[in-house]
Amino acid sequence: MKNQIQLITYVDRIACKNIIELDQLLTNELDGLFGGVHILPFFYPIDGEDAGFDPINHKKVDPRLGDWSNIKKLSNSTEIMADLIVNHMSADSVEFKDFVEKGENSPYASLFLTYDKVFPKGATEKNLLQIYRPRPGFPFTKFKLADGSQKLVWTTFTQKQIDIDVFSEGGNAYLEEILAIYQQAGIKMIRLDAAGYAIKKAGTSCFMIPETFDFIDELTKKARAKGIAVLVEIHSFYKTQIEIAKKVDFVYDFALPVLVLDTLFNADATNLKKWLQIAPRNVVTVLDTHDGIGIVDVASEGDEDGLIPDNVLDNIVNKMHANSEGRSLKATGAAASNLDLYQVNCTYFEALGSNEVSYLMARAIQFFVPGIPQVYYVGLFGDENDMELLAKTNVGRDINRHYYTKEEIQKKTASSLFEKLSQLMKLRNTHPAFNGEFNLEESSAKYLEIKWVLNTESIQLKMDLENKSFEIKGAANEVESLLMKV
Repeated sequence: MKNQIQLITYVDRIACKNIIELDQLLTNELDGLFGGVHILPFFYPIDGEDAGFDPINHKKVDPRLGDWSNIKKLSNSTEIMADLIVNHMSADSVEFKDFVEKGENSPYASLFLTYDKVFPKGATEKNLLQIYRPRPGFPFTKFKLADGSQKLVWTTFTQKQIDIDVFSEGGNAYLEEILAIYQQAGIKMIRLDAAGYAIKKAGTSCFMIPETFDFIDELTKKARAKGIAVLVEIHSFYKTQIEIAKKVDFVYDFALPVLVLDTLFNADATNLKKWLQIAPRNVVTVLDTHDGIGIVDVASEGDEDGLIPDNVLDNIVNKMHANSEGRSLKATGAAASNLDLYQVNCTYFEALGSNEVSYLMARAIQFFVPGIPQVYYVGLFGDENDMELLAKTNVGRDINRHYYTKEEIQKKTASSLFEKLSQLMKLRNTHPAFNGEFNLEESSAKYLEIKWVLNTESIQLKMDLENKSFEIKGAANEVESLLMKV
């Protein structure tokens, strides 16, 4: 993948009716801002229970958006990342409906993970309590088959998302077929969605166990053989993330969003600097995504300290809620459905109190730390929480999944915030020093200084946290005339 900023977006939520219009948007209003695009689920259908992450048909582009030829055309001008949803598919899929109808006589019977496959002799209370849960309740749903019998099926996320048995012949063939389709469509990178939950084994947490690493490794080899790089999406304790990074192409730096909030809220870069000294370098950086702002990634685990002391982390979470005037509280935890126990649902702009200077500081940090930056479509416009959509759906994450109109896009791209952010983004995309050596300069806790050097080229970020200001100095092309001082 190019060492340039990528856009994360749904096709239909950024004022595009289809993939053709997304291509036009990238080459017109957003020209020069992105070297690639992570298109969030565009499979059939895009409007299921989990916004496309519960595909009825993972191998089909939703006809409302286009088809695989449109994806292929877009890939000729823009590098594309797509999700490979490895853990589950929709309960409304042809395959699962056939299983409900025919039971073990269905040709798809091996595709789905049932309770008895993992616990053939039954499970003890200890077994069940060991299972790591991203959401409340146990990960099973009872289904009544056509012959009157009942089956407990693994449903890690929702009752409409049926877990796949990735070790079965059916599960293996299913994932390989999707990879082959992606290769033909010109997709350069896949994000393994919910990969940490893909392997279930009795007597374990069923999350990021050794067999999970083996599965990810095997799938990564298959993808690489087709010219596709792999990004693994895991929210977990930071030491786990470091270990995962050693075994895959890319991981997300999910610790960064809260560490940046910590740095800006407390005018203290100590925790961020410590992380940058040990953080993996094969990372994709984000501040916001289609999900919430992850907390578990910086928190303690058991007796082990996290990247931010727990009492400080509690204050950061409370500050986010205060900055959003309580709006994030209505979308987080028990206040909304599709609960994510380890995330705060809020736009990053509102988490920062809708302060434009703080927001530009946050993006400057993101663009200067190691990794390939991704910018979420709502974050691109520095936007606020969509309380109307949240009220309509009662899905917490919808607070940060706004549907833009073309008029809104025109207004947003004409704003001074967008102009300044665009300047930062173009600088990150074009300055040669970002392909060189990363240097975290020595400075006090109240300052953050980062420098990139490549041969005779260099670019430096100097940030004064107490006075909420920063400047960027560089030598390449016309950077001297684009000196940023905020």
